[in-house]
Amino acid sequence: MNAIDLTPLYRNSVGFDRLATLIDHAFAAESTSNGYPPYDIEVLDENRYAITVAVAGFSKKELDIQVEKGVLTLRGNKNAKDERNYLYQGIASRAFERKFNLADYVEVTGANLSNGLLRIDLKKEIPEAMKPKSIAIHQDDQAIEHQASEISADDNQAA
Repeated sequence: MNAIDLTPLYRNSVGFDRLATLIDHAFAAESTSNGYPPYDIEVLDENRYAITVAVAGFSKKELDIQVEKGVLTLRGNKNAKDERNYLYQGIASRAFERKFNLADYVEVTGANLSNGLLRIDLKKEIPEAMKPKSIAIHQDDQAIEHQASEISADDNQAA
């Protein structure tokens, strides 16, 4: 297994605790992956993505999509045994499981099965509380000048 030292990253960043786990899982999945079924990951625009998986021969009932703890899991399982007598079978119909790690705030918005391709639509929706906001900067000497002018005005009134 590949070992990557992420210490320099942790020195300069906050909140990336999950990164090492994601990298470990990616290397483990890559070494055990058999490439079935093939898939594409597409960027549609700044906050929208699509995963298209080739699931020829599978019906909607034989596919299962779940999201749990930031992991999208796609499973395919053929229900009925095919009683055909093939001379050659090039279309795979074996059970499979594919996992995709989702970034924070990425949600599955829908799925569509058409012509043997399953398209899973994803959208990144950052909550308002997490979006960048401008912070007003106050300068202390303005407050001091303001207080000084009030004091001198009070002194003038007292005199």
